[in-house]
Order: sequence, then C-alpha cells, then structure tokens
Amino acid sequence: METNEKNLVEISVVGEVTSPVSGSQPYSITPEGKPTILPGVGGITYNIKVGDSAIQWAADHVEPCVSMKNKDREENGALNLLACIGNVAKVISGDAKGDTGIVTGKHGGIENVLVDFEDKTLEKLAIGDKILIRGIGVGLSFPEYPHIKPINMSPRLLDALPIREDKTKGVLHLPVTHIIPAAIMGSGLGSQHCYRGDYDIQLFDKHMVEKHNLQTLRFGDIVAIMDADHTFGRIYRTGAITIGIIVHSNCVTAGHGPGVTTILTSAEGKIMPYLESTANIGVYLRIGRFRKRPAKKG
Repeated sequence: METNEKNLVEISVVGEVTSPVSGSQPYSITPEGKPTILPGVGGITYNIKVGDSAIQWAADHVEPCVSMKNKDREENGALNLLACIGNVAKVISGDAKGDTGIVTGKHGGIENVLVDFEDKTLEKLAIGDKILIRGIGVGLSFPEYPHIKPINMSPRLLDALPIREDKTKGVLHLPVTHIIPAAIMGSGLGSQHCYRGDYDIQLFDKHMVEKHNLQTLRFGDIVAIMDADHTFGRIYRTGAITIGIIVHSNCVTAGHGPGVTTILTSAEGKIMPYLESTANIGVYLRIGRFRKRPAKKG
C-alpha cells in the first residue's frame, strides 16, 4: 500500500516503568452497588500479556506486561502522542538495559503507554527503569485512500497487517476478531482527538455480550466498532467505522470495560472488516503469547 512513510519523523520519547497506584479509598463500586478491591493499572504485570483473555482476571483496568509514563505532565503528553503501536521500545537504565520491546497500546485517564517484553526482560526490570521509544507513525496517511485515517499506527504494524486493497471502490479489507456496535461504547467518549488513550466496551448487558461473543476478547485483538467516527474525536456517526486494539482488561465500574486504542477510522465507512479469530497484533508482530520461542537444544 502506498503511504507517506518516507516523510514521517522518527523521534525519541522517554518514560519509566510506572508503579501501580491507589488512592486513599481503594474500593470500586459496581453498577449493582457492590464494593470491590482489585488490582488495577500500572507496574509490571508478569502473568498477563498480549494474547491473554481481557475478561477473566480478578482485576480492574489491568494493563498487560509493562506500563510506562513520564512524570513530567507535558513530556508524558508527548510520550502518549508520539508513541505508536508497533514502535520499538528500548530499556536504557537498570539491569535490563539494552533489551527491547514493542508498544502495544495507550491507556487514557492514567495516561500510560503499554509495552510488551520477553519474560527474561521482565525478570530484570524494576519500577523506575527508563524506557526510550523511537516514535514513528504520527502523520501517517494513505494517499490513495483519503477517506481512511490511520491513528496511533506505526509503519511496522501497518506492514504486518494482512490488509487487502480495493482501489476501484477506495476500500480496505482487514480481519478483526469482533464486530462491536458503537451503542455499547462507554468511557472515553467526547474526546476531541484519538491520538492518545482509549475508550471502553461496556459489558454490563449479558445479551449484547453473548450476541457479539465479547466474552472471548483478548489483549491485542483487532476489533471493528460500527457507526463510530474517530476522525476528530470519538463520536457516533451512522455508516462510519473504526478499527482498534484491545489494550486493557475488563472493569467493574459503570461505563467502563475492555479498552480500545484506535488505529484506523473512516467517517464514510471505507473500511470493510471480516471476522477472523487470529486477528491479533501478537500474531502479526510475534509478541506476547505469540512470541516465537527458541527451539530446545538436545
């Protein structure tokens, strides 16, 4: 596919492995009025990676693998803006210095960038270790498909996706694991842009969960949101379509659920999704539970 990749700026942004956080009141209240205390955002999550269920955990907004941010508010804004899914992240301090990972998503509200690393790197990482990301992807465009806008997508991820072009109709076809109605999207609506953060799929309606098979959502799944336009913020628009990545787990609080970071949107509906159970960035980028392991010797 023709892109403007040769004109994109590749620029460094930096942050550090962030600690889990908790306020003075650790309870979250469910829509049924039940108080719960659960693990949440931040830190190094050793046993949850891209490819794992985003539903099954005793957790609230938990993030897979490694969460990072910059303690300076404006610099953290740049980190969240310029880091794109598929970018290379390099550890630049601590025992894991020199090891590399891949950006897998952005989580709004807490403003974390999420990174996948190998297990051997996780064992060496510590909270506070610095990570540098070679940010490239902001400004990406498709000259032959002006009605389709890429957001938060690196050229590396674009190259890995099995996208089929239909130049006659000006349409792109790509696989997704789930097709989701915009009517059940919640927290994150109203943002004036989609270059940072995510918004949530509400799973409080059992009928909708079963109808759209949402109980099978995994971290890294590529999903289609119908009648959702993210060209200049997140809005409902009949006929529009948005493609995103599942970046954090299910949640217990009203209006929340598994988070979706945008990668493609078309106000004119020029994206044609089709269902494919393997449509996960872990498969295409060979990360998370799909990382190729070295063969055993002997």
